Amino acid sequence: MAAVKRAALAWLVFSLLCCSAGFADETSVRDEINQLKARVSALEQKLTDQEKCINDQKQCILDQTKKITEYESKLSQFDTDLHRQVGVPISIAEGLEIGAGATMIIQGTNNVNNASSDVQKKVSRADASYSTDITLAKEFKSVGGRAFLHLENGQGNGLEDNLTLYSNVNRDADDHENVRVTEIWYEQGLFKDKAVVTFGKLDPTAYFDNNEVANDETTQFLGRIFRNSPTLEFPDNSAGIRLAYIPKDWIELGYGVFDGKSSWEKIGDNLFNVGQITFKTNFFNRPGNYRFYGWNSNVYHTKWLDSERTKEAAYGFGLSFDQKLSDITTAFLRYGWQDPKVYNPDIMATGDLNYSLEHSWSAGLQIEGKPWGRENDVFAFAVGQIFPSDEYKKATGRLAKTEGHLEAYYRIHINKHLAISPDFQYIWNPFGKDVADDIGGIFVGGMRAQVDF
Repeated sequence: MAAVKRAALAWLVFSLLCCSAGFADETSVRDEINQLKARVSALEQKLTDQEKCINDQKQCILDQTKKITEYESKLSQFDTDLHRQVGVPISIAEGLEIGAGATMIIQGTNNVNNASSDVQKKVSRADASYSTDITLAKEFKSVGGRAFLHLENGQGNGLEDNLTLYSNVNRDADDHENVRVTEIWYEQGLFKDKAVVTFGKLDPTAYFDNNEVANDETTQFLGRIFRNSPTLEFPDNSAGIRLAYIPKDWIELGYGVFDGKSSWEKIGDNLFNVGQITFKTNFFNRPGNYRFYGWNSNVYHTKWLDSERTKEAAYGFGLSFDQKLSDITTAFLRYGWQDPKVYNPDIMATGDLNYSLEHSWSAGLQIEGKPWGRENDVFAFAVGQIFPSDEYKKATGRLAKTEGHLEAYYRIHINKHLAISPDFQYIWNPFGKDVADDIGGIFVGGMRAQVDF
């Protein structure tokens, strides 16, 4: 287009020169030529400016498109993982996805230490369990919303009903054969998806005290101490509302209010409040997440040293870090503390024993299998300790030693639908050495199969 315009202008100049040659003197012709050259130069400059403007407009459109894409993906930056492997979701209609998965576990131990009097201790035992998950999700792109339904069922307590511990060994055990709704919620993006609100029946562990490599019992650690801090009194999936805000890409603020007893009755009397701040870092070009949280529970607690006070609240705080150390290695660290002066009478170890904890920590590494030619495999190990409260010791007269946990697993990728994970755990000072006639360590070996439909 620019070349055509220049040719037309040149032709116009030539024609004018030819016409003026016959009736103008030489001086007049030169003046006209100079004027025409100036006009041509001005037109060429104007054309250049127009081309630059068009290019700027194209860049502006590209920038706007990039911003729209960023807004559309902003919600994915929120920590909203379900921590349950349910396969690769299949799109069955526009914006509608369905997923399904099953987890099967068998574990054996050298020492059944159940505190119940009718169970023989110091014997070996093997138990199994399974759980299934079905999810249905619908995204409403036109309004920035999303709805989610999660169904579960399972069978078997595994070894958990045979071991008396502060923190047990099979977080996936789900002895509920009936299919039930464990989550159903609606989520709405706000302020160009810099904020989000989620309400319904929620899993608090999907949003708080979460971790990239230690938060999913179907694919990561099985031990409860490595799934979430045992000093944090999360209610089971319950009525609640969760708010999150990302003012910048590197920071996320979260707050949740839940029914602390998961009963959907007298919710205002049993509120569980939790807030968390997450720093999303990129140290040495390696992603990391550094989470700090605090919580308060209005569920009735009893004071250890004053049993008449049965309507006490509880509170605590903690942190959960995960940091990529290399292309294949990720480290994690957790710490939690809770009020040591009170206990929840509804929280008991196997054998109907009340207890309360004060501190807990855990740390470990996840290593991907690329160096040995198995890039989809994962090896991980972790260690942690649980410290019972001093008031609990004074009130009960128990030893209440620090319980220690060690776990390692290797996740073998068979194909995109099946993974098998040998898992090994060792617990020393089980239940603080307070199970009568049984203070020995407990070794647990097992195998987990994860099937994704």
